[in-house]
Amino acid sequence: MPNRSSRPPRDVNQLAKFIVDQSTGQIPKAEHKKNPAAVALGRLGGLKGGKARADSMTPERRSEIAKKAAEKRWGEKE
Repeated sequence: MPNRSSRPPRDVNQLAKFIVDQSTGQIPKAEHKKNPAAVALGRLGGLKGGKARADSMTPERRSEIAKKAAEKRWGEKE
């Protein structure tokens, strides 16, 4: 279970104290740090994925996908 200590309290008085403490810097804001190994692994797959997918498709299929995307993007809005 993740640590939820940064979640504001539910009681109105506790919430007011939490807001004052946070605005005066007495409670540091939580920093989310990423796992460097996971970032490297995700980037590695991301760098390979699009090129490998494009290489495996025929030019006709790529054109078909591009046309469908353009229709969705620029088509008539309801």
